[in-house]
Amino acid sequence: MDPCPFIRLTIGNLALKVPLTTKTTSSVVHPSSSPCFCKIKLKNFPPQTATIPYIPLETTQFPEIQTLAATFHLSNSDIERLASRSIFTSKPSLKILIYTGRAGAACGVHSGRLLAKVSVPLDLTGTQSKPCVFHNGWISVGKGAGKSSTSAQFHLNVKAEPDPRFVFQFDGEPECSPQVVQIQGNIRQPVFTCKFSCRNTGDRTMRSRSLPPESSIPRSWLNSFGSERERPGKERKGWSITVHDLSGSPVAMASIVTPFVASPGTDRVSRSNPGSWLILRPGDGTWKPWGRLEAWRERGGATDGLGYRFELIPDGSSGAGIVLAESTISSHRGGKFSIELGSSPTSGVNRTRSRRGGSSGSGGSGGGASPANSPRGGSGDYGYGLWPWSVYKGFVMSASVEGEGKCSKPCVEVSVQHVICMEDAAAYVALSAAIDLSMDACRLFNQKMRKELCQNSESSLS
Repeated sequence: MDPCPFIRLTIGNLALKVPLTTKTTSSVVHPSSSPCFCKIKLKNFPPQTATIPYIPLETTQFPEIQTLAATFHLSNSDIERLASRSIFTSKPSLKILIYTGRAGAACGVHSGRLLAKVSVPLDLTGTQSKPCVFHNGWISVGKGAGKSSTSAQFHLNVKAEPDPRFVFQFDGEPECSPQVVQIQGNIRQPVFTCKFSCRNTGDRTMRSRSLPPESSIPRSWLNSFGSERERPGKERKGWSITVHDLSGSPVAMASIVTPFVASPGTDRVSRSNPGSWLILRPGDGTWKPWGRLEAWRERGGATDGLGYRFELIPDGSSGAGIVLAESTISSHRGGKFSIELGSSPTSGVNRTRSRRGGSSGSGGSGGGASPANSPRGGSGDYGYGLWPWSVYKGFVMSASVEGEGKCSKPCVEVSVQHVICMEDAAAYVALSAAIDLSMDACRLFNQKMRKELCQNSESSLS
């Protein structure tokens, strides 16, 4: 499999120093007593917001702690669009608007006061094959820029580095048992097939060519991760999707282990009682758990959406899991499910979470558990491509998710850092199918389901 070239553009190590002369200026609030933030803009991408720490004026060296403020992922087409020039466009550049005050807006009016603007030129030629640093150090900003005694000093690091990825796309909706193709430039090559199953709790007859049926998963694991026990009221259960390679051998599976149940008195799957999927990989002649995905319906008008939490299961054990992603996708517009570790305040969450609930460890922003390469396939030990104690941080995977009622053919991107064998890629494909199907599983129970999803299991409830 050949990857597609991508570039990871990162902006980090932000800091601000403001001379005393600026402190007396009535038009701004001094950063030492008021928070600062910035908006980071790149053409054709949504702007990103980051806080800026204030550093005392007497500081001469940047602190050793290195932090990332924003990340942009650029494909070949993105680079071409940025590089395209006309009489209306200039050379590509990164624009940073620095504000004093708190980030956020009330009634459409931002509370921050603009302090300065920074523009960093970008020449992305060759960055698909080698890293490039566009700026690293201090720069004078605001009024009196260039006069170190009167101007504010802004520190930043802007760099681009190669981030090649494998790109896969479902040829149809996951519940329609489609093929999955790999995309490389204009070439689309089939690499997997998917088989969707929708069964009753008692129907455990699903078979795989070279593996035992799903019912062979040890009961201790099912009890630990959730079970398909009967529950009163409305529920959605029994869904699974098996990913096969082109020889027909099963290489990954996603299966509902905790039914998606409407909360009492509502038609909604709540955050306090989410449904869950187990992502499984083959090993030692049986299925072994690799990850667990929980999903629920977030409440609230325009922000109504699909809430999710994905955790890695180290060594396929039934103990604590490592939470790698937790966020919300709009039920109306759709969005992206993504795992990116240590890159921004909304990236992977570094927490160890007990199967019985609760969490421990350091929560936090951008700390993310850090994955590494999985063992080689073909030995019976297929590995579990993300290990929490590796030094690697950055993009792991993303998958597109369409909103409710829209035709969904998920596109999946996986960093080459995490694909050593076909089973590695298949696990991410199964995960992307699970998050896509969760949009339907969390659909309000007063709405009718597609026939592909309610056959044999929910036709009497829809």
